Amino acid sequence: MNVGAVVLAAEKSERKGQKKQFLKLNGMTIIENILGALSVAGVNEQVVVLGGELAQVMKVLKSRLGKIKIALNVTPELGMASALQTGLIVLSNVDAVFLVPGDQPILNPEFLKTMIGKLELNPDVLIISPVHMGKKGHLLLFRRQLFDEIMNLEPEQTIHDVVNVHSDKILTIEAPQWTTMNVDNPEDYKRLKELLKTDIKMLKC
Repeated sequence: MNVGAVVLAAEKSERKGQKKQFLKLNGMTIIENILGALSVAGVNEQVVVLGGELAQVMKVLKSRLGKIKIALNVTPELGMASALQTGLIVLSNVDAVFLVPGDQPILNPEFLKTMIGKLELNPDVLIISPVHMGKKGHLLLFRRQLFDEIMNLEPEQTIHDVVNVHSDKILTIEAPQWTTMNVDNPEDYKRLKELLKTDIKMLKC
């Protein structure tokens, strides 16, 4: 199965003037950690969807520019669905695609492999969704059969409209805590850094 990933780096939210995906964890920016984890998991078809911050991304990701694709979402105000549509145009030859928020602070390659394996073993399943103690994770894996439906979403629709229509074709799997984490404020960032120092095993697959 050829699996790709659309990494959404077009969001406007910032922390102290700095975009969240460019914050550093373990010596690398969040977006570098994301792309590295995807590569280790065997997800080599990667596209980073931007909303205009080309110069900053090119500087941060210059060592990866030969391995990833960059796509510019010309309608970032339309949200996640528009960004995913932009990425799918570039990744049209894949069998499935991860939808990855650009501020997902941690990705575990082994868990990504588990998600791919579950999709391969369950041909009737269209979406793999992680759940940690009843809370849905941010990461989703979509089978190719949904691509046309995603591409045909109207501007007022969201990815959740696709997910809700196919609720009977979703496989949820118990996931580590990191799948529910994000960096919405300085407190989140500080807490995450402390967890990575003191309790990294809790965040692993």
